[in-house]
Amino acid sequence: MKYNTVMRKAYILLFFGIWIAVLPHLGFPYSWKNILGTVSGLSLVFISYIFLQESKTREVKEEKKFDNFSENKFFKEGEV
Repeated sequence: MKYNTVMRKAYILLFFGIWIAVLPHLGFPYSWKNILGTVSGLSLVFISYIFLQESKTREVKEEKKFDNFSENKFFKEGEV
């Protein structure tokens, strides 16, 4: 099911990209082109931001542990 949601998001971004590319050639009056272009661009930015936030929340943040002093890991207290 997770695969389908990712593909839907990709199709939404693809649709908005095509819409913004075709919008100047559709024959709308200039005032409509400006409004539609602005609304389309802002909605594309908003949807991309939502997708980015969702992908960040899905990331599993693992704490990195470095073994800097590996020569001491076999050291036992009381032994020299």
